[in-house]
Amino acid sequence: MKKERPAPNEVARELVNFYDQPFGGKSTGRYRISPKNLRSLMQRRRISDEFVRLLSEEMFELGFVFIDMESFYVVTSARTYTNYRRVSDAMIKKMG
Repeated sequence: MKKERPAPNEVARELVNFYDQPFGGKSTGRYRISPKNLRSLMQRRRISDEFVRLLSEEMFELGFVFIDMESFYVVTSARTYTNYRRVSDAMIKKMG
Protein backbone atom coordinates (compact mmCIF):
# COMPACT_ATOMS: atom_id res chain seq x y z
CA MET A 1 0.00 0.00 0.00
CA LYS A 2 1.33 3.40 -1.03
CA LYS A 3 2.03 5.88 1.77
CA GLU A 4 -0.04 9.05 1.54
CA ARG A 5 1.91 12.23 0.88
CA PRO A 6 2.01 14.74 3.75
CA ALA A 7 -0.47 17.62 3.77
CA PRO A 8 0.75 21.24 3.96
CA ASN A 9 0.10 21.38 7.72
CA GLU A 10 2.30 18.29 8.24
CA VAL A 11 5.11 19.76 6.14
CA ALA A 12 4.77 23.02 8.08
CA ARG A 13 5.22 21.19 11.39
CA GLU A 14 8.38 19.52 10.05
CA LEU A 15 9.77 22.88 8.91
CA VAL A 16 9.03 24.34 12.36
CA ASN A 17 10.86 21.39 13.94
CA PHE A 18 13.93 22.19 11.84
CA TYR A 19 13.90 25.73 13.26
CA ASP A 20 14.80 24.35 16.71
CA GLN A 21 17.46 21.92 15.47
CA PRO A 22 21.18 22.70 15.48
CA PHE A 23 22.71 22.70 11.98
CA GLY A 24 24.74 24.94 9.69
CA GLY A 25 26.89 26.13 12.59
CA LYS A 26 23.93 27.58 14.53
CA SER A 27 22.07 26.10 17.47
CA THR A 28 18.61 27.28 16.32
CA GLY A 29 16.98 29.91 14.16
CA ARG A 30 16.19 30.98 10.65
CA TYR A 31 17.26 28.85 7.75
CA ARG A 32 16.80 28.21 4.07
CA ILE A 33 15.77 25.02 2.32
CA SER A 34 16.39 24.06 -1.31
CA PRO A 35 13.53 23.16 -3.63
CA LYS A 36 15.07 19.66 -3.90
CA ASN A 37 14.92 19.13 -0.13
CA LEU A 38 11.45 20.65 0.13
CA ARG A 39 10.20 18.31 -2.63
CA SER A 40 11.71 15.40 -0.72
CA LEU A 41 10.00 16.51 2.52
CA MET A 42 6.71 16.97 0.63
CA GLN A 43 7.16 13.62 -1.14
CA ARG A 44 6.30 15.30 -4.45
CA ARG A 45 8.11 15.79 -7.74
CA ARG A 46 6.74 19.29 -8.23
CA ILE A 47 6.17 22.22 -5.89
CA SER A 48 2.94 23.88 -6.99
CA ASP A 49 2.11 27.51 -6.29
CA GLU A 50 -1.02 26.30 -4.47
CA PHE A 51 1.00 24.07 -2.15
CA VAL A 52 3.40 26.95 -1.38
CA ARG A 53 0.41 29.21 -0.62
CA LEU A 54 -1.14 26.64 1.72
CA LEU A 55 2.22 25.93 3.33
CA SER A 56 2.80 29.66 3.88
CA GLU A 57 -0.60 29.97 5.56
CA GLU A 58 0.10 27.01 7.83
CA MET A 59 3.53 28.38 8.74
CA PHE A 60 2.01 31.75 9.62
CA GLU A 61 -0.57 30.06 11.87
CA LEU A 62 2.35 28.43 13.70
CA GLY A 63 4.12 31.79 14.13
CA PHE A 64 6.58 31.48 11.26
CA VAL A 65 7.13 33.04 7.86
CA PHE A 66 7.81 30.94 4.76
CA ILE A 67 9.27 32.96 1.89
CA ASP A 68 9.79 31.82 -1.70
CA MET A 69 13.09 33.34 -2.87
CA GLU A 70 12.84 31.57 -6.29
CA SER A 71 16.03 29.51 -5.93
CA PHE A 72 15.38 28.54 -2.28
CA TYR A 73 12.84 29.00 0.51
CA VAL A 74 13.37 30.82 3.80
CA VAL A 75 11.87 29.98 7.20
CA THR A 76 12.02 32.53 10.00
CA SER A 77 10.02 33.40 13.08
CA ALA A 78 7.26 35.97 12.63
CA ARG A 79 8.54 37.60 15.84
CA THR A 80 11.63 38.65 13.88
CA TYR A 81 9.59 41.44 12.29
CA THR A 82 7.90 42.90 15.37
CA ASN A 83 10.71 45.39 16.07
CA TYR A 84 11.06 46.64 12.51
CA ARG A 85 10.55 50.38 12.13
CA ARG A 86 7.15 51.48 10.93
CA VAL A 87 6.21 53.81 8.11
CA SER A 88 4.16 56.61 9.65
CA ASP A 89 0.95 58.12 8.32
CA ALA A 90 2.82 61.41 7.91
CA MET A 91 5.37 59.78 5.60
CA ILE A 92 2.60 58.31 3.44
CA LYS A 93 0.83 61.66 3.24
CA LYS A 94 4.11 63.36 2.36
CA MET A 95 4.63 60.98 -0.59
CA GLY A 96 1.02 61.20 -1.79
